[in-house]
Amino acid sequence: MPLAQAGAATGAVTAAEPEPIVSIVMPCLNEVDTLGVCVREAWAAIAAAGVAGEVVVADNGSTDGSQALAARAGARVVAIAGRGYGNALAGGIAAARGRYVLMGDADGSYDFGTLPRFLEALEAGADLVMGCRLPSGGGRILPGAMPWQHRWIGNPALTGIGRLFFTAPVHDFHCGLRAFRRSAVLGLGLQCPGMEFASEMVVKATFARLSLAEVPVTLRPDGRSRPPHLRTWRDGWRHLRFMLLFSPRWLFLVPGLTLALLSLVAFLRLMVGPLHLGSVTFDVNTLILASAGLVVGVQTVLLGMLAKAFAVQQGIAPPTPLLTRVQRLRPVELGIVSGTLLILLGLGHVLFAVVRWGEADFGDLPYPQGVRVVVPAVTLAALGIQLAFSGFALAILEFGREIRLKRATP
Repeated sequence: MPLAQAGAATGAVTAAEPEPIVSIVMPCLNEVDTLGVCVREAWAAIAAAGVAGEVVVADNGSTDGSQALAARAGARVVAIAGRGYGNALAGGIAAARGRYVLMGDADGSYDFGTLPRFLEALEAGADLVMGCRLPSGGGRILPGAMPWQHRWIGNPALTGIGRLFFTAPVHDFHCGLRAFRRSAVLGLGLQCPGMEFASEMVVKATFARLSLAEVPVTLRPDGRSRPPHLRTWRDGWRHLRFMLLFSPRWLFLVPGLTLALLSLVAFLRLMVGPLHLGSVTFDVNTLILASAGLVVGVQTVLLGMLAKAFAVQQGIAPPTPLLTRVQRLRPVELGIVSGTLLILLGLGHVLFAVVRWGEADFGDLPYPQGVRVVVPAVTLAALGIQLAFSGFALAILEFGREIRLKRATP
């Protein structure tokens, strides 16, 4: 569900209340142990910042009395029907009334007293201000606040991947304490229902070229008497899967090009004859593997181009100059022409094989000699068919985009 449509507020807002500058939003699912303390800390932070504000608790179906506790502490409770961290935050942000939103967990692990730091960065022009718990960004993790596998493996790995894939200038991709201009984040169309909502916000903010900043924060041990909602491997995979799906370059293009180029080098060398490296000999069996690698690599690159075109069409990724140039080159005709040339080259190899077979009175050809004639023919034909049909697929996506643009034009 898009962010702007999620959630419905159940708390009343009187007309006499001033319009808040900042809304502190907390997702909540059975946080009775810590919620009251967090709400009071949030109100103290608003008072210390000297701005009009509100505290919004986005309740995700608590059954432990968290809603009543939040209301007694002075929060406005928003009931969120859809389960999940992302759904809860989406509903809370949609229901918030402040120009700025500071979001943070209701488990006592974050210090809402750092609100002035976030407001200062927002007032300086940032659209999204990330908290950083890691020392690399000036933050602190108190003993017992984060499991070792998150501290030393999961968070650094996922943050490194996020920085590589999306060039996001943050050191802690998954810090749950962050602030932003509400209008800017509403415009991103965030939709992830689970923990990957945190990654989606950073990735789409980077795509939209929003101004990102970072402030150091301290992560404290949470005060819950129950296990956390976060599941290490499940939620870690969901974050990684999201980043791969939003980066066709790294999911398809880079692996595909690497495989295709390495296979092409091996293919061309083994076409000449066997390769001897010490006591190891690479011959026609390796040539067949190189042929398969070349076909798979090219197909992966073509899938990457189609995935990128679809992502651009759906508005979940920005266009790239290479894709734009390919789409302008009439991909159907380009694919057909290049594919036909490769198929003709392949047929030429087949005719050459027939000639060589005739020279042997259509009897048995030596195995290496026959393979070196047939494998290139099959490889070229396969590549030609791939290019031709991929050109049609890319044109279909482009045609759909043109139809939508015409319908949108008054």
